[in-house]
Amino acid sequence: MSNPVITHQPAAGSYGTNVQTGEWSTGLCSCCNDLLVCALGFFCPIGLSCYVANKYGENPCLGFIPGGMTAMRTHMRLTYGIQGTICNDAIMTCCCGHFEVCRMAREIRIRNGEV
Repeated sequence: MSNPVITHQPAAGSYGTNVQTGEWSTGLCSCCNDLLVCALGFFCPIGLSCYVANKYGENPCLGFIPGGMTAMRTHMRLTYGIQGTICNDAIMTCCCGHFEVCRMAREIRIRNGEV
């Protein structure tokens, strides 16, 4: 009995709109692209942080931990092949926290086919 020979690598799936570009699927201020996420981010940003962490497969309490969203943004960026730096991740989550959490939620929803 012989093992089958693999002749080619599996192709990338069609998860989101910008899988191959190295960019986020939506802009930082593209809140109107997903009104549910925008409303949740405006009225309950901590709740949205917990939702994002849970949808990404992390412990929902990550949204309460200082630096937790920065770590998750870095991991998400590396997983999805989005270009950037850890320093930029920290600046974006610190200075534009609500907008960045909304963008991360939109990215997860787009890549999961929920939007």
